[in-house]
Amino acid sequence: MIKKYLRILSYVKPYWFSATLNIVFNLLVIIFSLVSFVMLVPFLNLLFGIEKLVETKPDISFSPDAMMDYLNYFISQIIINQTKYQALVFICVFLLSTFFLRNLFRFFAMFTLAKVRIGTVKDMRNELYKKLLILPLSYYSGQKKGDIIARTTTDVQEVEISIINYIEMIIRDPITIIVYFVTLFIMSPRLTLFVLIILPVTGFIIGRIGRSLRKESKVGQDKFAGLLAVIEETISGLRIIKAFTAIDFSNNRFQKMNDKYAKVLLKIYRTRDLSSPLSEFLSSVVIIIVLWFGGRLVLADDPSISAAMFITYIVIFSQIIPPAKTFATGYYNLQKGLASADRIFTVLDAEEVIEQKPNALPIKTFAHEIEYRDVSFKYQTDYVLKNINYSINKGKIIALVGQSGGGKSTFVDMIPRFYDVTKGEILIDGNNIRDYNIDDVRNLMGIVTQDPILFNDTVLNNIAFGKENVDEEDVIAAAKIANAHEFIQNMENGYHTTIGDRGMKLSGGQRQRISIARAVLRNPPVLILDEATSSLDTESERLVQDALSKVMSNRTSIVIAHRLSTIVHADEILVLQQGKIVEKGTHQQLLAKNGAYKKLYDLQAFQ
Repeated sequence: MIKKYLRILSYVKPYWFSATLNIVFNLLVIIFSLVSFVMLVPFLNLLFGIEKLVETKPDISFSPDAMMDYLNYFISQIIINQTKYQALVFICVFLLSTFFLRNLFRFFAMFTLAKVRIGTVKDMRNELYKKLLILPLSYYSGQKKGDIIARTTTDVQEVEISIINYIEMIIRDPITIIVYFVTLFIMSPRLTLFVLIILPVTGFIIGRIGRSLRKESKVGQDKFAGLLAVIEETISGLRIIKAFTAIDFSNNRFQKMNDKYAKVLLKIYRTRDLSSPLSEFLSSVVIIIVLWFGGRLVLADDPSISAAMFITYIVIFSQIIPPAKTFATGYYNLQKGLASADRIFTVLDAEEVIEQKPNALPIKTFAHEIEYRDVSFKYQTDYVLKNINYSINKGKIIALVGQSGGGKSTFVDMIPRFYDVTKGEILIDGNNIRDYNIDDVRNLMGIVTQDPILFNDTVLNNIAFGKENVDEEDVIAAAKIANAHEFIQNMENGYHTTIGDRGMKLSGGQRQRISIARAVLRNPPVLILDEATSSLDTESERLVQDALSKVMSNRTSIVIAHRLSTIVHADEILVLQQGKIVEKGTHQQLLAKNGAYKKLYDLQAFQ
């Protein structure tokens, strides 16, 4: 628990100056609060006429007794030279001044804390988002989108509410309690020792409830993440839900999950809500015991504390109760927040796998070849690629064909280092791909996938994605090459039309051509096409294929093909089966071999 909290506090470092100011202002709040309470002793003595007037000026020193004696002398001089009413006015004005200064510094304390709280959570959210961008694709294959969204939104928010909000409390309240206890000990050591004996009992009870709350909160956050995952899946798969008349089925599944979450949440609320009345009752019990024990000291034949001092003692002691209660409540919230912090740190601590070497080599151009040397790869247990040896020369069009699951996508995914090889190595221009700067390697490549990944933004920004300060003329030129300019011009706002979530306002062929335009604008020396036309109708395929022909000219292209008719002009075709290259050659050469490629070709010919 302490390690996790200290890790959260490490995000406060950049805001150390504001945090330091907050501590200083809170100390001033404590000092002026204490001064205002100490003034109660001369006030009560004056009111009841208990103390005799002090006519001799005492020696000034920094001991509490000497300071109290000097205060009595000062007030006595007002009474002697003026009246008791003037002394009363002085005490009231002095108290009013201390209350004003206390609240003024309280405002300054909150003012400086705001920057610490907001900045800390902002930095945590930024780090979490950047980590999500860096993590390999393999990480997401075992995660639910809704759960990841929950960790970056509700969990971070919970940390802000439950932990960052109580940063001030963690510093201020213990200092307040310590300073007040030191004051109480000076006023009556015997009574203060008695208080210190009975307080740990209440602390133990509160601690037990706090541990229970943390455990329940983690379960609650997991349940809520599950709900978000279902909602995300429902929105993405709404067409299938309706098509298979699964509305009631999906609704019942969601309601069952929601009921389970509600039960956990109810338990959390009941545990948390118990904290306030329980701490209130325990505080009342402690005060009553202190009144009983202190009253006996006052009423004794040889009292060790005066009545005025005892009343002041009780007033100061009562001021310990609010920070103690806040600290107790904060402890419950802290446990709840730490449950969210656990989930956040799970992501932040996830292994990156695809790592860049400290002194990575730059690479800005592709000069010769991409070489697979004894490459094998597995996601978990079984190898998807086995002992691949092959070279892709610059300017060549290489096509990959084969049955689903043969390893075609994995073959190309390792070039931009979406995955790293398990055995062997991939070299670009003679150097291991792992020796290069990752961003430099990826900048050499343009990728067009079967399912175009577009964003809920304008056509212009989707084509220019990842590039800043792009000239609109360059975007238009790229769209023309991709056969997209005509339909974009006919849209409501042309290149400034928003295309909706995942580009759903466009047809499949239009989405694919915008995706191609994005790759063209990047002007990469290496083009990777992952079944870019397999999901299109004949007319859309013709337009997209024409666009791809323009794009592939004078570029090294690696094409994963579903329809063999689209790759008949490739310089070399590789046939992959069960992770191995079983055949390679031109279209005509492979047909002449009458092997695996011929079987695939004949199957499509009969369709």
